[in-house]
Amino acid sequence: MKTAIAIVMTLALATLFGCQMSPRGGSMAMDKGFRISVPSFNTEVKQGELQTVVVSLHRGPLFKQEVTLDITVAQGISVKPSTVTIKASDQPDVQLRITAPKDAAIGKYSVVVTATPETGTPTAVGFTVNVVAP
Repeated sequence: MKTAIAIVMTLALATLFGCQMSPRGGSMAMDKGFRISVPSFNTEVKQGELQTVVVSLHRGPLFKQEVTLDITVAQGISVKPSTVTIKASDQPDVQLRITAPKDAAIGKYSVVVTATPETGTPTAVGFTVNVVAP
């Protein structure tokens, strides 16, 4: 019974605090490809404030290419940087700064992160930003 409770709690925490993964990019071979992860929960930003989220690059053991991330966002909020290149020797985590102007409409906004390797297949994944009143 304790094992069952532990498994359920682990799955619940992984769902609550986990990340959403992209389809495989680069090569379709597991060792030569990559994925990107973004927050799986709605990121909440108050009007007039800034929130930081982490996008992570997960490389297969044999994937040694640079990957360029292009971030597109719905009109009404801003994300910086909008483009970043992750070299093979760089840390795999990139911090995105999401800003909602004071006059931003309250509601949900879509952010899409597209990852393009030097060669091979690009991949993309999105997440939602929820703008709320201060």
